[in-house]
Formats: sequence, C-alpha cells, structure tokens
Amino acid sequence: MIRDLDTTLIRTFVTTADKASMTAAANALHLTQGAVSQQVKRLEEVLGQSLFERDRRGLRLTRSGERLLDKARRLLQLNDEILTEIRGRAVAGQVRLGVPYDLVGTLLAPVLKAYAEAYPQVEISLVCASSPELAAALAAGTVDLAVIEERVGPTVGECLLVDRLVWVGARGGTARQKRPLPVSIVADTCAFRPAVLAALGEHGLDWRTVFENGNIDATTATVRSDLAVTAWLASTVPADLDILSDAGLPPLPNFSVNLHLPKHAAAPAAKAFASHIREGLSRYRQAA
Repeated sequence: MIRDLDTTLIRTFVTTADKASMTAAANALHLTQGAVSQQVKRLEEVLGQSLFERDRRGLRLTRSGERLLDKARRLLQLNDEILTEIRGRAVAGQVRLGVPYDLVGTLLAPVLKAYAEAYPQVEISLVCASSPELAAALAAGTVDLAVIEERVGPTVGECLLVDRLVWVGARGGTARQKRPLPVSIVADTCAFRPAVLAALGEHGLDWRTVFENGNIDATTATVRSDLAVTAWLASTVPADLDILSDAGLPPLPNFSVNLHLPKHAAAPAAKAFASHIREGLSRYRQAA
C-alpha cells in the first residue's frame, strides 16, 4: 500500500488539515476545490479510512487523520531532503528571476516557495517588471532567467502555458458601461497594452487611461473601486472581481506564459529554478 502514497496526495492532505478548509487549501495550492477534494478522496481510498469530517466551523480531522498528520509532515520533510540531496545541495549562490507583476503572487507563488525550501543556500532576488522590460533585462544580463507574457505565436522562449486575456471589473460595477471606457493598466510598457488598445481601436470604442505607472496594487484598487476596468490573464483574476463578457467590450487575444533563459550557459541555480518553474506550471495545467 505504501507504494500508492505519492507526495502530491500527502501534501494536499497536510495543507487541507492546516487550513481546515478545502477552499483555503485550494487557494494555497493553486488548485481547484474539486481537485483538492478528489486528491483527499483518493488518499482516503488508499488508506481505507476517512480523514476529515465536517462540523459548523469547517473541516475537522478524524482520529485516523490526526494519526496521519504528524507522520505525513515528516514524510514530506524527508521527501524534500532526498530531492535536495539528489538534485545537489551544492547548488548555491544567487539567482535573479524576472517576473511580471501579475504572476509573482499568483501562478508563481507556490513555485517560489518550493524552490526556496529545496535550495536554502541559494539567495533569490526577484525583479518585477513588465514583460518587455524583463526581456531587455535578460538580454542585458541583469536577470538570470525570466518568465515573460507574450501574445501566442513564435517565441524564442519555452511556452509553459496558454491563457485567455480577459476584461476584468468590479463585481456588479458600472465602469464597464462608461464611455469613454476607463481603463487601468499596470504600466505603459505592459505586454497586454498593445493588444488591448488594438482591440478597442478596431471596435471604435473610446477609452481613457485611469492609471498607468507600474503598480499592480494600485491597478487592482482602481478596478475594485469600480473606477476602471483592466485586462489580465484569466488565471490571475482575483476571486472578488468579475471576468467581463459584456457584448460591448471587444474580445482579446490569448497570451502565452514563456520561460526565457540567457543565450549563454545558465548557472546551476538558474537551471534548477527553471526546472521548478516547468514542474510547477505543469501541475497547474493538469489541475486546471
């Protein structure tokens, strides 16, 4: 039976136990609630025991779940130690990762955590900027690798996933109906900006800029306050905001999330980071 216990199921169980909620566990693991539920059910089937029961406050561990939790944590720690040794604890130094503003706290958050735990001797420096700025930084050698959002098509990078670019607005808001359309974009160098403006122009829709100075938090605030709409990848839209499908807003093209490495040989720390990014986004695609 032990051979059937994979670390994905164990990690999901531990996270669900810590959060006492499948919804919170899903957010922490960047999975759907259904995927978390299925993984917990699979583990219960393997063990032949119920691990959780519900009460008014949420999920509560059963006796079997309580017995498993401590051992599960130790199993995960041992698993991570083995992976670190096999992959080479000698990996050390510094790695500078370029990440777009909208991905650092969403798709890449679990990847960053996993890498930091697997390679504690590596000093991680994050450089957050727009995708065109990150491409320039990689060419200049000021970052060691970069995750870059690009319109779907030929690329010198490695495509990790393809996502929809969508209009986003406040739940039940009216900014979407205003003309000229108030638009909030993180920066004038944003990779989405040309596609957004081209779509508005092709549909003859008047627009005006509300915010455009490189601060993702301020952009999010303008949208939450119903001062403007914006355009983000569907996978990065906060749960409290709406993906707009209004007939009055033009459709937007798909974008790919691409991994770019330097033309010269990458350092071991950067290669290991690239591997973690590939694995993390591959798991995201499978769970989506």
